[in-house]
Amino acid sequence: MALTEVFTGAHGTLTLANEDTPEGKDAQTVIETWEIQTVGRLNDVEVRVDTALKEFYEVGRRHPVSLSPGDIAISGVVGRAYVNGALLVLLMGRGSAPTAIAEPYVQPSFNMTLRLNDPAHPGNTVSLELGGVKFQNWHYTLPEDDFVVEDLRFKALTIRVIDREGGDETGGGEATPTAAGFETA
Repeated sequence: MALTEVFTGAHGTLTLANEDTPEGKDAQTVIETWEIQTVGRLNDVEVRVDTALKEFYEVGRRHPVSLSPGDIAISGVVGRAYVNGALLVLLMGRGSAPTAIAEPYVQPSFNMTLRLNDPAHPGNTVSLELGGVKFQNWHYTLPEDDFVVEDLRFKALTIRVIDREGGDETGGGEATPTAAGFETA
């Protein structure tokens, strides 16, 4: 049976994990120092996947006769109430240290998982795993009479869908991810 439940942001969590690279090691240092494996105080998360489809038009036709796949770009935005400088440090890395550090230094890179859980169906989860994530820019808002918020734009190298249905009701394990049965050539 396919997953058919709908979710709100209250069902979601955003977690960060390091990669096994020099950039990932710097990200892990930030994640551990500020204890942000699960990012709190989020108020907005957007993920966008754009494929540069190209239409081919023949002379004398108004509609395209072919759509050719183009480059894939994965990007998004994370918005949260500003509580500390952890996400800015994930953008700047060693460049945001209180004392100057000689360049060059790496920009932290990490994995991001957006996971939705429905309390009515605890064995069902809907997840997106983004790999090779780097924050692109950071925006800070200090309003007169509202919460201080930060927004970060990011780009990612990969995205995977990890939907799990059911699970071991006895607590003995997690359900196997749902996978499409694509044929191989």
